[in-house]
Amino acid sequence: MASKIIVIGDVDGQFKTVLQKVNALHAKNSFAFALVAGNLFASTQSSGDAVDPDVQLLIEGKIEVALPTYFALGSHALPPAVVEKLQSSDDELCHNLHFLGKRTTMKTSEGVRIVALGGQMDPNVIAGRSKDKYPPFYGETDAKSLRGASTADILITGDWPEGIQKRSNVQLGADASPSAQQCIADLDIVLKPKYHFSTSGDTFWEREPFFHTPSDDTDNLYPVTRFISLARYGNANKQKWIYAFSLDPNLSNPVAPPPGSTACPLVLSEKKRAAPDSREQALVYDDGTRGGRRGQKRRRGEHRGPVTASECFFCLANENIATHLITSIGDSSYVTTARGPLSTSETYPKLGFPCHMLIIPLSHQPTLAAMEEEERLATYAEMQKYRVAMNSMLGSVAGEDFGSVTWEVSKSSLPHTHWQYLPFPANIIRKGLVEAAFKALAENLHWPAFTKADVGDGFDETSDFFRVLIWDPKNPAEKQTSLVMRFDDKVRFHNQFGREVLAKLLRLDKRIDWKDCGQTQAQEEQDVEKFKEAFKSFDFAE
Repeated sequence: MASKIIVIGDVDGQFKTVLQKVNALHAKNSFAFALVAGNLFASTQSSGDAVDPDVQLLIEGKIEVALPTYFALGSHALPPAVVEKLQSSDDELCHNLHFLGKRTTMKTSEGVRIVALGGQMDPNVIAGRSKDKYPPFYGETDAKSLRGASTADILITGDWPEGIQKRSNVQLGADASPSAQQCIADLDIVLKPKYHFSTSGDTFWEREPFFHTPSDDTDNLYPVTRFISLARYGNANKQKWIYAFSLDPNLSNPVAPPPGSTACPLVLSEKKRAAPDSREQALVYDDGTRGGRRGQKRRRGEHRGPVTASECFFCLANENIATHLITSIGDSSYVTTARGPLSTSETYPKLGFPCHMLIIPLSHQPTLAAMEEEERLATYAEMQKYRVAMNSMLGSVAGEDFGSVTWEVSKSSLPHTHWQYLPFPANIIRKGLVEAAFKALAENLHWPAFTKADVGDGFDETSDFFRVLIWDPKNPAEKQTSLVMRFDDKVRFHNQFGREVLAKLLRLDKRIDWKDCGQTQAQEEQDVEKFKEAFKSFDFAE
């Protein structure tokens, strides 16, 4: 069923008048909800410490908000009194008036999926991600993390997507100079929103609808995005500051591009770096048959897998990804707790949580070697940085009681490469039992022998391999002992090999299969919070 929705541009503190107008329109049209895409409040830079009387009336609920209304984080800092109220009320400023936050994914009671990225781009945000949700700035990682929403009915951003004016015949006023960002274009491409709203000062601009290339992910239909940038209320040019429309979130995408639409003018940032000539997402496998720019040695790592990014449970582009397990998102990789962890909170009492972690590249590739050079080097470096940071965390919590074991299956037939990380008793590591156990089980299975070798990001490897990185806490956090077993198609390698070896050493044989170690979501969330608390001073992405 279609819902009537009303969207407003910058209000700039004139909310008393604007809300009266919206209330009157709602009485006649029965809107499901309203959205404020720009600044609800005026700039507070020169207002001193005094609280605007109208702001106080709004906070106290003395200004009527007749329908559910969601306001974005605009380019102005929120008034201190507003921030104080939001912090104490789960982001509800007053009855029916809710703050969308800096990076938000939500679904309304009508089933409308809204994704919002508030504020303006600040390239100086540490590690690309902002910690506080109230200052009006965001970083690259804030935008990247929203890709995990996978789809959106409505996208709201303060900045425009880079390239949005290409292929358009709609003129933009000469006095308009909206900020455009590549990371916003990425959101449009990945999320394919039905509507994308932004603001543009005294100018209103509505682009022709643009369609996304059909693919298996879209059932070979044509998702269509309408980009609309609203003017501020009361602008001198009398440009459009309010927009009403109907939206049915269950309506199927069209079977053909609608009349008057254009092809998508935007380019995914991964494509800009790699410049593949495929017709759609750069988040699927490269099957190694197009172009031959890389040596034959790398073709093996570029095998085309059957799982796309939107289906992959390691990809932020998958709407079903377990986001509550995510503990940190970097520029090239992210960290989650393992589902069905090998260890439990009782395994390491000094820690009080399992600490069985996954370090996962953001790029959807079967191996590190399958990535383009720039991405590969950055991803490997950041994955090592996460491993070292967790080693440092272990040292801060438990001294030299625990080292760590990190293992990787680099196999061209897998959907998405990743590392698994597990604290391990230092006395077992120092006795050489970890090395011995891996070598012994491989020998029992008649697999190739392990060798001590550092293969780095795997670029120079010509075969699949299994890698183990062992850290002894008597050494610096960045030091590692690297064991590698290379194998070919003749070896019937099973991907739980690393977990099996470590389970036997820890006498956790009944926990070899992760499916036998299920937890409730509440238990998982508790483990995540305990890890984040211990890791927060070492998390370079925060």
